[in-house]
Parts: sequence; structure tokens; C-alpha cells
Amino acid sequence: MQQIKLRSHVGNDGILHLDLPSEFKGIDVDVTLTVTMEKVKENNEDLEENLSQLEWHEFIEKTAGSINDESFFRHPQPQYDTRESIE
Repeated sequence: MQQIKLRSHVGNDGILHLDLPSEFKGIDVDVTLTVTMEKVKENNEDLEENLSQLEWHEFIEKTAGSINDESFFRHPQPQYDTRESIE
């Protein structure tokens, strides 16, 4: 018996798609499914898609400058070439 843990998404149609390692090709397997529903932390792309533009700006205003660690600093930034304007 081999235990495989993975995180997957159940579509709006209620279908769960499982991708298994290639070692399971062409064989019969018994599957035991344990479902736990957890709130998954959203990445920044999901956050941007789910917020309206106003909410996004409010989020930026609220979090901008929120790092109070004195050892945290922005490293010097390189000078970039000026590009030709697009007409």
C-alpha cells in the first residue's frame, strides 16, 4: 500500500480529477479518499482577480510600509536604459 497526499480542486460540476504518478499506468488500484475542506491561502494572482479595483487599492494602502523590521531595506536598484516611446 502506498499513501499519496495531494491538494486538488473540485470543479463547479463536482468532479475531482486526480493525476497519479506514471508508475500507476495500466493497473487496477483500490482508492480510499479522505476529503478535508480547508481554506487555501490565495496567491497574489487569485487575490487580484477576486478584488475589485477599489478593494485592491485599499489593500495596497493598508499594507504599504507595513514592514517594521529595521534590518529590512530595499537594495540599490540598477539604472535602466530609457526606451523609445511607442506611438
